[in-house]
Amino acid sequence: MLELLLPPPVDPLWDLTEAFHADVRPERLNMVIGVYRDHTGATPVMAAVREAEIRLAERSESKEYRGLSGNGAFNRAMLSMVFGSGAAAERAVAVQTVAGSGALRLLADLICRTRPGTTVWISDPAYVNHRPILEAAGLRVRTYRWADAQGRSDAAGMLEDLENARRDDVVLLQGCCHNPTGVDPEPDTWEALAALAVRSGWVPFVDLAYHGLGDGLEADLAATRMLADRVPEMLLAISCSKNFGLYSDRTGCAVVLGASRQALRHAETALQNAARTLYSMPPEHGAAIVTAVLGDEGLRATWRAELDEMRRRITVNRTELTTRLTALGWGAQADVLARQKGMFSMLPLSPDQMIRLRSRFAVYGTTAGRVNIAGIPADRIPCLAQGIAGVLGEAR
Repeated sequence: MLELLLPPPVDPLWDLTEAFHADVRPERLNMVIGVYRDHTGATPVMAAVREAEIRLAERSESKEYRGLSGNGAFNRAMLSMVFGSGAAAERAVAVQTVAGSGALRLLADLICRTRPGTTVWISDPAYVNHRPILEAAGLRVRTYRWADAQGRSDAAGMLEDLENARRDDVVLLQGCCHNPTGVDPEPDTWEALAALAVRSGWVPFVDLAYHGLGDGLEADLAATRMLADRVPEMLLAISCSKNFGLYSDRTGCAVVLGASRQALRHAETALQNAARTLYSMPPEHGAAIVTAVLGDEGLRATWRAELDEMRRRITVNRTELTTRLTALGWGAQADVLARQKGMFSMLPLSPDQMIRLRSRFAVYGTTAGRVNIAGIPADRIPCLAQGIAGVLGEAR
């Protein structure tokens, strides 16, 4: 049987990561995988998370099955965090998932069960796993413009493309800190998107993976909350990997907003059924940590302070890189980077230049130019700037 298996495509991010580990140059720099690293290059366990784990271990609660929806207290905490005091949480159901990718897949299955062959619109460029997840669920994928060549939100192009989205199509939007571009729409563009969704009848599908790492937690959630207040139906995939540092604990949540309790009950059951066939139920540990952190005033304050410090360090990294590029004579390219936010940036380099950056300077980013700004040790930024300037200079 296995002899009949054709060579499948490799995952581009993990393929690059394997190449990085095989690289023997001591100066090599991994900017591929989206994890936060401190100034020394380590990915720390957040203090609030560590304290929550200690408390959970001391209580030694049962490891009995939680059920198909996972940890109910965690699901309620996610609704409260994302929607705040707004009324949206009252017309929503949540199911714990295997991180944000699991939420994307469960919601994609829900779309396909509701209307097989639905068209889902994703940004161009998009997070590398969006299209594979959607197509694996049996959905059609189309794209809309997201950013222009100057690193700004292409609001006009985005809205023009989405005028072609039909009633009952689904539009996948990253709620903040867009991956891979680091470019987010302005508030008036978000308002226009909400109005277009209501007028045209398409369903927003918001991917929230980086809230708290752009402009701050409340600011990063503002667009999602506004959409929830305006549209009759919305899907939401939430990840706790980045803002709680729970990368390997695979903690996330799928949320459905609807107009009637009956529709929400049906949606919740459909999500549970999809989970049952994929992995039965999600792991408890990460969800228990998040619930403990958000449910304790002291731990929550500690977590918010740590999250703010992570955001500040990312901002400092980006500012330091743009300052050094400007000093090296590449001010226009630095301006593009300066307009971006969150963990990721798109370097103003062609695919060939990204390959040369890797081969000559041992800097690993995707061929498309995406790099993890949050993963640069502080003492490596000068070398990174020199490498970028070096490959840019070859084109002169």
